[in-house]
Amino acid sequence: MARAGLTVERLTRAAADLADEIGFQNVTVSALTRSFGVKPAALYAHIKDARDLRVKVALLAMAELADRAAAALAGRAGKDALVAFANAYRDYARQHPGRYAAMQTELDPETAAASAGSRHAEMTRAILRGYELSEPDQTDAVRMLHSTFHGYVSLETTGGFRHHPREAAASWSRTLDALDALLRNWPPA
Repeated sequence: MARAGLTVERLTRAAADLADEIGFQNVTVSALTRSFGVKPAALYAHIKDARDLRVKVALLAMAELADRAAAALAGRAGKDALVAFANAYRDYARQHPGRYAAMQTELDPETAAASAGSRHAEMTRAILRGYELSEPDQTDAVRMLHSTFHGYVSLETTGGFRHHPREAAASWSRTLDALDALLRNWPPA
């Protein structure tokens, strides 16, 4: 019988909430046991170790973001799809900084293949179909978009834009305009 109503899902969600509260790097089995008022042994019936817990939080975050992005993309194409996807990404990272940090966890190939990470790439490719990019340009564009989104969000969430008079939201909007222009005018090989 599970102690204190513990389940893998409940522990993962609690760890994800804790990550948003105190930072992903501070989520430990000890911190999680304190939040449930149980001894570490009670958690080990549901998780292998701290690494397993971190991977579970990463997978949860990837799935949550993929669901948000899919909902934002529904019925959109071209620049509207690009902006909706980018805003879903940015909003998620800002609302869930610990979960977002968890998504940077390196996954083994088997776990990565089964994760929602492939959904992110598929959605990005769906956006790019509106720009009529073929391979290998499409792969290059997927990497460029994800690098741009991650870089911007990482700088923004760590205070990288705090001391500049121009609002980060205005720069974000112009960045998306520039990405749209680049995608519409992709340079030939």
